[in-house]
Amino acid sequence: MTELYVAPFGDDSSPGTAERPFATLDRARLAAQDLSGDVVVQVRAGTYALTEPLRFAEADAGRDGGRVVYRAHGYGTAEREEVVISGGREITGWREQDGVWLAQVGDLDTRQLYVDGRRAERAAVDVLPGAVTATETGYITDSLEPLSWHSPSDVEFVYRGRYPWTEARCAVAAVSGDHEDGADGSDGEGHGGDGGRAGTGGDDGGEIAGRDGRSGSTVITMAQPAFGHAMNLYNSAWAGETSHGPGLPTRLENDTSFLTEPGTFTLDRSRPGRHVLRYLPRPGEHPERTRVVAPVLETLLHLTDVHDVSFQGLVFADATWLRPSRTGGFLHYHGSGYYEGGPVERVTIVEGEAWVTIPGKSASIPAGVTVNGGTKVWFENCRFTRLGATGLEMSKGVDVGVRSCDFDTLSASAITVTGSRDALIEDNWVHHIGLDYPGSPGITLADAVDCTVSNNHVADVPHCGIVITPGRGTRILGNLTTDTMKVLADGGGIYVAGPQGDSSESGAVIRGNVIKDTRTPYNFGLYTDYGAAWVTVEENVVTRADSTAVLQVAPPLENVVYRGNFWDADPVGSDTPPEGVVYEGNVTLADERKLESATADIQSRAGLLRRRKADG
Repeated sequence: MTELYVAPFGDDSSPGTAERPFATLDRARLAAQDLSGDVVVQVRAGTYALTEPLRFAEADAGRDGGRVVYRAHGYGTAEREEVVISGGREITGWREQDGVWLAQVGDLDTRQLYVDGRRAERAAVDVLPGAVTATETGYITDSLEPLSWHSPSDVEFVYRGRYPWTEARCAVAAVSGDHEDGADGSDGEGHGGDGGRAGTGGDDGGEIAGRDGRSGSTVITMAQPAFGHAMNLYNSAWAGETSHGPGLPTRLENDTSFLTEPGTFTLDRSRPGRHVLRYLPRPGEHPERTRVVAPVLETLLHLTDVHDVSFQGLVFADATWLRPSRTGGFLHYHGSGYYEGGPVERVTIVEGEAWVTIPGKSASIPAGVTVNGGTKVWFENCRFTRLGATGLEMSKGVDVGVRSCDFDTLSASAITVTGSRDALIEDNWVHHIGLDYPGSPGITLADAVDCTVSNNHVADVPHCGIVITPGRGTRILGNLTTDTMKVLADGGGIYVAGPQGDSSESGAVIRGNVIKDTRTPYNFGLYTDYGAAWVTVEENVVTRADSTAVLQVAPPLENVVYRGNFWDADPVGSDTPPEGVVYEGNVTLADERKLESATADIQSRAGLLRRRKADG
């Protein structure tokens, strides 16, 4: 085995020894290319601030049967050092004005901020003021309050629950005062005309253009193409009522006038190259003693077609995702998918009564750490935190895995595995994710073959805990989900959709999982949905859900077996199981103590392996 060393006090012109370490991981990566057999890169304690993503390609793979391991120094011992791979920039040079901290940040663009490691929320209000009417291009309100927005083109509207499982975002282009002749004050290109106002903010405020003293209404013009796409996507009928477009916003974010709650921030980008960051501090915070970090990079680590590479004991932190800002919106549809335009399809839910439109195709939220085409690539005992999109995505991998890692404070999902074979997701703790994109599941398998998700704990998430889309031979074993579905509806602690094989031998097995506290109304703790086929659901425990499970869905379930499960309430449709479902040997115990006693063995084996080991 060959050891290389990296340390914050090192020098990339050094030989990479313990006495004379490299300064950067990228230099160690290059040095490892010239070595055969097992190579261990020992990374000493500190924060390694990246100015560009770390990129690994085929030349960085293990050679001659060896592995290349990037490891926190002291890994596996009580003396393990904390190593942070950061895509953030520390903000300094604060000045105070009326209790608000201000910093000139040049061309910095970000959607997140962290203060002494704690997430700061974007400043927001919950109501678009006045009597509001939606139009094809935005809104008209009888309130003049939007004319006082400091930088309207930085304001973002959030739309929660247009469909029960969605939360979308669209940016404002301009606001304008309505003319006496009925014109909207726009010059036709999204800028405020005379009597209108677009992105005209300044460093410290300034006069409000367009406030000319006349009474009337305010026209809010939304950014395109996002708002047009939203009008195209969000259309449905239910219970005799139809809806068109995203509706009224449920939250408005990122304007100085919204900055009233301590611990919130805004970013004013109205002057190119002279962006201003504002932060309203919490009690006890002081600009000279508080560390404020703005994520800058969107990708921290990207691996393409590598093999025999591992990462052990590292922290990946401080990344953002700017696409929603660049395109003026994030049009969420389901899970990690969002709509970029193009055809939409109309799906009938109840003939002649209920239908919904869905994207013809969707894009997926990216990840701060990505593996594309890897073989025998592993992440062990790492932490993924303060990331503005998904934590880790592994696509087109073979024999890849994520073991004993922590995922927290993420804007989207924790782990996404797509188009992979023989992947293992085991013993990971996933919690407090989906903070900006709450439709995001904790863990997702998509188009996966012979992959296993076992003994993970998914907790405190806004929608589904674990999601399985069409695949083959998937195993979901011994997981624990708690406090899922805390924000959006129509999902579950474990959600399975589509065909999972072509026989019972090649199908999915959902066994020994414990699903507790599935929170929102209209959810199913263990949810086989939308044409799920060749699925065996056995020896699971579901308690404290709106509905424990559902057997009657559309398209219908085919070759699905529910056997030997324990619930505190009968699943929907279990009294008359449909033709494609076998329902046998399941036990309903409404008494919580009796259910806990009857399922003690299953519950003792579900959840994190490392906690069981720690308990002896």
